[in-house]
Amino acid sequence: MQQPQFVTLDHAAQQIHDGMTLALGGMTLYRRPVGFVRALLRRKLPPKDLTLLCFTAGFESDLLVGAGRVKTIRSVYFGLEAFGLAPMFTEAAARETIEIIEETELSLSMGMRARMHNVGFMPSRAWIGTDLPRLRPDVKTITDPYSGETLMAFPAIGCDVAIIHGLAADREGNVKLNNNLGVDLELIYISDLVIVTVEHIVDHLERDADGLLIPSVGVDYIVHAPGGAHPTSCYPLYPVAGGMFLDYVDACNNGRFQMFLDEFINSTE
Repeated sequence: MQQPQFVTLDHAAQQIHDGMTLALGGMTLYRRPVGFVRALLRRKLPPKDLTLLCFTAGFESDLLVGAGRVKTIRSVYFGLEAFGLAPMFTEAAARETIEIIEETELSLSMGMRARMHNVGFMPSRAWIGTDLPRLRPDVKTITDPYSGETLMAFPAIGCDVAIIHGLAADREGNVKLNNNLGVDLELIYISDLVIVTVEHIVDHLERDADGLLIPSVGVDYIVHAPGGAHPTSCYPLYPVAGGMFLDYVDACNNGRFQMFLDEFINSTE
């Protein structure tokens, strides 16, 4: 089995191409791959027409939307938690300049599970009797061949590239995450390429109660990116940088998104 390659952030960012489905790991404002998104937007020609796949989309996703790099969003939630709405996504949604694939926690998890099992769909009783199927004509009903019951058939969800931020990686390519996983493990299984940015490179990692180890076989590229989740948090190393979120929302609300973005992608924080 081939071990992951240790590469630079810029090299990793070059793996994203126009029209790809890009999954961003982490959860709300925690352990998001912000440093990777900064490197992606720093490219001379950043990729466009991306489909963003997130369990919850936040600051890093809003930057991509505001920069005009995203065509489609599929996520359960898009916002900045205590700091309010995600301003650029909210604006794009209101203007209908972005496609939104309606998802719930169940539909997203069922779609990922179908891909993990290498089948075209996963059946469930969810959404039966609701208006959600009207928003998702690709979600069909099927008849259970054993009970005759009508079920929803949630189509498989795949991904071209998943980006996950972790605490550390060892020389063999194993990666440690903390316990706030979101759907990071599922993203590893459903993605064709897995890139992990990490705070530290160490000689050896051991399992413990404070985190989870991803074996090296689940990762393709590893990037040493200290502070790579900032301004989101990376417990237990650093907290959410609330001041930056307030500055971001203020800039967007006053028509200064591009100024904020230019300063952000050229910073080294």
